[in-house]
Parts: sequence; structure tokens; C-alpha cells
Amino acid sequence: MPPVLEMRQITKTFPGVKALDNVSLSVEQGEIHALVGENGAGKSTLMKILSGVYPHGSYDGEIHYNGGLAKFGGIPDSEKSGIIIIHQELALVPLLSIAENLFLGNEVARHGIINWPEAFQRTKELLVKVGLSEVPTTHVGKLGVGKQQLVEIAKALSKDVKLLILDEPTAALQENDSQKLLDLLLELKALGITSILISHKLNEVERVADTITVIRDGAIVSTLSAKDNEISEERIIMDMVGRDMAHRYPERERRIGETLFEISDWNVWHPEQTERQVIKEARLSIGRGEVVGIAGLMGSGRTELAMSIFGRSYGRNISGTAALGGEPVDVSTVDRAIAAGLAYVTEDRKALGLLLDETIQRNVSLANLPAVSMNGVLNEAEEQKVAERYRGAMNIRTPSVQQLVVNLSGGNQQKVVLSKWLFADPQVLILDEPTRGIDVGAKFEIYGIINRLAGEGRGILMISSEMPELLGMCDRIYVMNEGALVGELAAAEASQERIMSYIVRK
Repeated sequence: MPPVLEMRQITKTFPGVKALDNVSLSVEQGEIHALVGENGAGKSTLMKILSGVYPHGSYDGEIHYNGGLAKFGGIPDSEKSGIIIIHQELALVPLLSIAENLFLGNEVARHGIINWPEAFQRTKELLVKVGLSEVPTTHVGKLGVGKQQLVEIAKALSKDVKLLILDEPTAALQENDSQKLLDLLLELKALGITSILISHKLNEVERVADTITVIRDGAIVSTLSAKDNEISEERIIMDMVGRDMAHRYPERERRIGETLFEISDWNVWHPEQTERQVIKEARLSIGRGEVVGIAGLMGSGRTELAMSIFGRSYGRNISGTAALGGEPVDVSTVDRAIAAGLAYVTEDRKALGLLLDETIQRNVSLANLPAVSMNGVLNEAEEQKVAERYRGAMNIRTPSVQQLVVNLSGGNQQKVVLSKWLFADPQVLILDEPTRGIDVGAKFEIYGIINRLAGEGRGILMISSEMPELLGMCDRIYVMNEGALVGELAAAEASQERIMSYIVRK
């Protein structure tokens, strides 16, 4: 049987950058085909060409789909052929219901009048297919990210999808939600639906992919087949980054000093649900030069704890004490928390960590503007000098600090966020999912930066949904469940099984 899709000698150039160089990709009918590579390798660009985001004529090469030459002028053209793309940033309207989202732009209507009973019935049927029990009138904004991803897939099914493209579908998901989504992909495969999966999570790719294509620097490096037993995490990583990464987590000489930061009897209440306590009697400490992790399921309260510590930027009726260097410290506002020596790297760098339409230079100085100002007037020459210093120190890959942050890869964006906070010279850094959505090569660089900061005697509090990451990086790990810190493990005694045993205890 001939391939359902062939992309032949695809070349795509942006001003000053060749994003794809003579790329050819073949996908078999009914398979799950994974695309892996570092941020900026060209994976998403290739899929945007296939789905019509970059229309025919804006690239060189040919697309052959179902045996014919395809010339998609836009997304509607590719969707008519059954090709549906789900982007990493979900295209859902939070204030609309599930039913309204499923058929937005594809309404169940006759003579311009929407047939709501039919829309609701079809929504129920689609939700059953993706394993959701919500009613069609539920507002999408009330769903968790995992369920929103399933709504996106239901939306694709409503358009009679034949080839489903998923760009980092599990990047923001907890492990349980990720497994549900991967199980659904396997169910769709059984129905004859072909999928192309872009993911940085290699364990997930290994689990479901029939074929893996590795892209590096805009070119195909290798195509590996599960059927021929060619797939291994080590081989994928070597092809992705061009070097062996036997040591996934860089070595660090651990020199942990006295307690640097601690909180005691920390309580936080939900900002809107006044009777709901989100954080309960939390106590934790971080030593000088120590990397401390917080493990827990999504919804366990990890981010809420971090944000409440950092200037009470989450929650209400917050009580408890915080101390830095053994002395009480005021962290009641963000300004005071920064002045006290705290920094918080948010889990959502695009929405909360960066000004995407501003330059690297402007973003780096944001948390410490007084240091590049005089009498309230910004010294742009000094600001540029600072940005150049961090560009070199953090290995931010960019031709200029005048580059807009929105044009950087995820790993380089994360380095800009870290640079912003390091310029404020904090003693304690709270890192919330610091490697989410970035590739293994960039992760290794971020790990190296974390180790360097710990080596300078700073305290690191690291929240991560990836337990191997916590086990590989942390000196101690707290386990959080339902708003309470329910366990504490030294690195030597920590394991995924022990962490999970704390999480499932009642």
C-alpha cells in the first residue's frame, strides 16, 4: 500500500533563516508517526506547511496526499481533505460551551439557523469517543488542560479527520492525563486514523509511535521503525542533539550550607471559593546551595504554594511565617519578595514570564529596572550591555539582543526568563516546571544553569511533573498532595515508587 502522505524536498526560508532544507517525509496509512527534534529544528514549520498555515507557494517542494498532488491555500483547504492540526496553544474559546467550541466555524445549521438539539447530540457522541462525561453546555474554561486537549480531539473528529497532527499535546499535562491522551491516540489508530505526533517526551513517543523521524537544524537526520526494533531513547537523543547524552543530568558537587530560606505554618485560601483552603500548614526549608524539589499531581497545590510565597501573588487570607538567613522576611507583595531576595520563574513563560512582543534586551531588565536607570530614566546603552552579558552567560542563541522574544525557541525563551530573574540577584529561586516544553538538549543546558546557581550558594526550589527530573536534579524532595506537604525524602532514599506511595496515601 502506498504511503498516505509524502512531503517531497520541502524547503522553507524565513528572512535570514532556512527553517527547512530539502526535507522529505513519508507517512503510512493508519500509523502513529512521531516527529522529534530540538526546539527550532523545523518540526512545527513542516506541519504548518502540511496543514496550510503556510500556504502553497510560500515554500519549495511538493505534498502528495492520498495519491494526489496537494496545494493547500490555507487551513480550510487541508481540513476539507481530512487533515486537522492541533497546536500546542489550544484554539478553544473559554467562555463558550463545549458544543459551541466543537462546531465553531463548522456549525450544525440549515438556512443560517443552528440546530442546537442536533449539535448537542453530536457533541455527546463525540465526547463519549474521547472519554469525556461532561455535558455539552459546560464552559470550556471550567475544564482542566487535559480535558481541553480531549475537546480539541473531539473537535477534530467532528470534522471527519483522516490525518491528525498533534503539536506537543502533552506538554502541559500531568502524567495521568498524558496517558489518557496517548491511549486515545491508540484507539484512533485502531479506527484507521493516521496521526503525526510532535513531542519532546521521548518515553511517550516510544510507547505509541510506529515510526519516528528525527529532525535537526531543518533537515531529516534519521527515520526509525518500531517494527524493526530501531527505536531507543539513547538513539533518538543522539540523533536529536548530535552527541551522546549518557549522563542526562549534569554532575554537581553538592556543598549544602545552613538553612537559607524557610516557611512555617503556611496557610492559603482560595481567592474566590472562600471556604476552600488550598495550602494547609505547609513547612519547608531550603539550604544554601541546595536544590529542593516538590513532587505531586496536577492540582495538588504546588504552583499555588509557590505563588503564595512569592509576594502573595495567589490566594487570600495567607498566614504563616517566612525567614531568610534565619531572620523574618516580608514577602507580602511581589516588590517586597524581590527586594527580600526571592525570584519566581512561572510555569507559563509565554503568558506570565515574558513580554513576547518585546526584545530580549527589554525582557532581561524587567525585574530590576532601577539597575539600568537613573532618576527614573532608562539607560538603554546600559540595558543593552546587561542583555549582552546574559546572552553570553546563558548561551541564548540569537543574532541580536534586539530580537523579539516571540521569535525564539522555547529553550531560549526560558533562558531569557532566567536571565531576567538573575539580573535581580536573588538568593532563592523558585522554578515552576523550568523545562516544560523544551527539548532534551535545551533541558541539559537549563540543568547546568541550575547547578551553577546552586554552586554559587543560592537556594533552588524546583517544581516538576517529571519525576525522573526531580530524582536526577534534587538534593531533597517534598511530596505534595491535596494542599499539604505529606512527605520529605533525601535524594539517596527517593524513588518514583516512594514518591507515589506518599501521593496515594489518604
